[in-house]
Amino acid sequence: MSFEEDIKQSLIKKFNYLEPVIRIQRARRIFLEVTPENFHPVFEYIAKDLKFSHLCTITGLDENEKLSFIYHLVQDPGIMINLKTSVPKENPVIKSIIEIFPGAEIYERELVDLFGAKVEGLPEGNRYPLTDDWPKGEFPLRKDWRKKNA
Repeated sequence: MSFEEDIKQSLIKKFNYLEPVIRIQRARRIFLEVTPENFHPVFEYIAKDLKFSHLCTITGLDENEKLSFIYHLVQDPGIMINLKTSVPKENPVIKSIIEIFPGAEIYERELVDLFGAKVEGLPEGNRYPLTDDWPKGEFPLRKDWRKKNA
């Protein structure tokens, strides 16, 4: 059995509801999607128990009625897990992961500034990457932003 298959089976054994939503896309790439309610237990298991100790980045996506966030985690042998979760665009609330990866703060600030996500547990701080005088409520990576401001 491959490393990827071992990881997949470990995740399914721990969280049986993942079986239909986890796939090995190709060598060293695993993709799965979870609900916001299931995100933290799965994320913590991947980071701590499966030893995916490097957070590469968090990708934000505007998928029309929802905002999605993909957390890219890497394990030392070079295997990447892409863990996706989605929230309604009108109430895009996600929980912070900085207690597990303190360096994630910069990525979470990007999600706030560029997509309008509300990140519970993210401490007050400077805006990033937009300037302090950027208009409130304007999120330049949302699909409808140009139409609104054209």
